[in-house]
Amino acid sequence: MSKRGWVSTIIILSILLIDQAIKIYVKTHMYLGQEIPVFDHWFIIHFTENNGMAFGWELGTNWGKLALSLFRIFAIGLIFYYLTKIIKKHIYPTGYIAVVSMILAGATGNLIDSIFYGKIFSNSEFYNRAVLFPPDGGYATLLHGKVVDMFYFPIINTDLPQWIPFWGGEHFIFFQPVFNFADASITVGFIILLLFYRKYVMK
Repeated sequence: MSKRGWVSTIIILSILLIDQAIKIYVKTHMYLGQEIPVFDHWFIIHFTENNGMAFGWELGTNWGKLALSLFRIFAIGLIFYYLTKIIKKHIYPTGYIAVVSMILAGATGNLIDSIFYGKIFSNSEFYNRAVLFPPDGGYATLLHGKVVDMFYFPIINTDLPQWIPFWGGEHFIFFQPVFNFADASITVGFIILLLFYRKYVMK
């Protein structure tokens, strides 16, 4: 394997290991909805699960979940094929390969949840922690697992002043979505891609 291939492999495996270790720990040690404040309430570990895409977006219904899981498999296959191609071509810098690897790893991390978590975990509940490899089986079939999220950054959490039109007096939170390490890997990868490597995307 080339040096660039090793860089890609190390990035992907590292992200997957960190992502899955965090998710498994949270799922087996926290109740659904449980919160652990970290930094003065602007960074909170908040355990939640979703049936859909990043930041809790969902398609709804079992068929929607299945379609999303199958789409993820297809999309990850395309990204993997693209990554293997650009590794072999020296016109692409190592930084670009690293960014594509981050995106692939993040997408794969959430796919693992979707494919396997329903089979290997019992259901997480508000006052009941999940069990890994429960004797009675998991909470769902293959491809119907829920994605585990836990990072919550309500950086601004306040009531808006009354003088603001339309929204005056309403409670305002920024940033509301709860996400995981895989989501962060995808998001950071895309931001770096747009800022520094756009010219390589269409080559």
